[in-house]
Amino acid sequence: MNTSSRRTLTTTQRENPPMCQHQPACPSAESADREAARLAAHHPEQGWSLLCNGVLLFEDTGELLPDGQIIAPHRPSGTGQVMTAA
Repeated sequence: MNTSSRRTLTTTQRENPPMCQHQPACPSAESADREAARLAAHHPEQGWSLLCNGVLLFEDTGELLPDGQIIAPHRPSGTGQVMTAA
């Protein structure tokens, strides 16, 4: 048996296809407008959504980025002056 024809390449990193397969592509997880990405999974009963750029978005407006970075909740201030239509 010829073992030279049975070579296997080994890598230390696993390549995953990008989650965002549509055009135009969503903003990356590193961009300032990352929350504008499309929903990949939505679980309001658990309080979180997964965006197609890999960002976990929580209902308290906190975020967990794909690299593990935590973005603290950032609810808009001044919500006491919200007006409703009559």
